[in-house]
Amino acid sequence: MTKEVSAGMNVIVDTGCANLASVKFAVERLGYQVTITDNIELIQQADKVILPGVGSAKHAMANINAKNLVSVLQKLTQPVLGFCLGMQLMTESSTEGNKSSTEGKSDGLVPCLNLIPTKVEPLKAQGNRLPHMGWNTLSQISDHPVLKGISEGDYFYFVHSFAAPISEYTIASCEYGSTFSAAIAKDNFIGCQFHPERSSALGSKIIQNFLELGPQELVNL
Repeated sequence: MTKEVSAGMNVIVDTGCANLASVKFAVERLGYQVTITDNIELIQQADKVILPGVGSAKHAMANINAKNLVSVLQKLTQPVLGFCLGMQLMTESSTEGNKSSTEGKSDGLVPCLNLIPTKVEPLKAQGNRLPHMGWNTLSQISDHPVLKGISEGDYFYFVHSFAAPISEYTIASCEYGSTFSAAIAKDNFIGCQFHPERSSALGSKIIQNFLELGPQELVNL
């Protein structure tokens, strides 16, 4: 049964990325209504905001800038959850601007939303194939409410070649050649490097945890 929730209360930001429909379906499968939109007023009025993303940070940030959404997203005070590239867009910057960034150069730097003070860099895969694609386990899981019911060793689905390093904002980690942030959080902003919408029952659990967050659960974390 679909919950009686107005369409404006849960919003998926239309970043122009390709996986919007799959994210919408994952939310609706849990019984929630959700709207895909780039309408500034709808985003501002939403109770929960999801920031999805696939592809490159450079392309996604160009779309967000073109839609005049940068300051809108930066000023949100309600819970915001980023998926994969959406998580990376929450950071200060990404070196995913062009191919030279994979060679350790900095001229591919893409300024991001600067919601969580960490930076996205090429994943140090230590000879493992890139992108890091497929199921992998989480470790060092914090007691953040979005991770309620998630345990170390649980599997989630990843597709990425860039990652945020371990920092004070890491709430779960993963290892692929090196250890990186599988999830990060600061205040009302939460990001998952993996794809919750593609991670079966446990991914659905994270989405449900997010949608069920109370107004005070992220205060003083």
